[in-house]
Amino acid sequence: MIHETAQIHPSAVVEEGAIIGANVKVGPFTYIGADVEIGEDTEIMSHVVIKGPTTIGRENRIFQFASIGEECQDLKFAGEPTRLEIGDRNTIRESVTMHRGTVQDNGLTKVGSDNLFMINAHVAHDCVIGDRCIFANNATLAGHVTVGNFAIVGGMSAIHQFCTVGDHSMLGGGSIVVQDVPPYVMAQGNHCQPFGINVEGLKRRGFEKAEIKAIRSVYKSLYRSGKTLAEVKPEIEEMAKEHKSLELFVEFFEKSTRGIIR
Repeated sequence: MIHETAQIHPSAVVEEGAIIGANVKVGPFTYIGADVEIGEDTEIMSHVVIKGPTTIGRENRIFQFASIGEECQDLKFAGEPTRLEIGDRNTIRESVTMHRGTVQDNGLTKVGSDNLFMINAHVAHDCVIGDRCIFANNATLAGHVTVGNFAIVGGMSAIHQFCTVGDHSMLGGGSIVVQDVPPYVMAQGNHCQPFGINVEGLKRRGFEKAEIKAIRSVYKSLYRSGKTLAEVKPEIEEMAKEHKSLELFVEFFEKSTRGIIR
């Protein structure tokens, strides 16, 4: 079903069964498959391929040569009807690739809202991405990666399967991430190492001085005290009773499976 206000270029191919919302613009030589739903006010440039099952929210911008909702690069994939879900107001630049999930996980790759994916970024199968993240040119996420809200992944960085990157963290360009990156942490390198907390980012997002000081205190406990993570966890849980921002650390460590970067 194509809404009457949608603008579809004559050279574009929209398969029967696709749902195209109000005021959607589809550029020349773009292909949209039958199991695709696109929300209103989304703009799709030329030469884009979107396959499904894929759901795309409203007010997204998808640039030329992006490949969205293609089957995954996993040898176990056998054509199962897995999905890709994309939220609202994302900017997906040239040659970005986003793949559907696998039944070995939840069958879903999920992207939140208000994210920027720069040229040639890759989101593999079963990744879960939050809101307001930035993925610079050639940032690469392997399968089953989780990225929290407000995270920044530098250009030419690669994140290993099943790793988690916490909220408000920042990875410098060329980083190779093989373990989990805690919230608020700045890190870089091969293999990725911590270099402090993302103070400037927190200030821009309205964090109070007391909260930033508490976050810095946790960072020192994690990386400069000589204590093990098991020894630090109870201290963080106690501090989180007074500083709400530290709850992200508590939740992160409960779910972490690969250990944290050191």
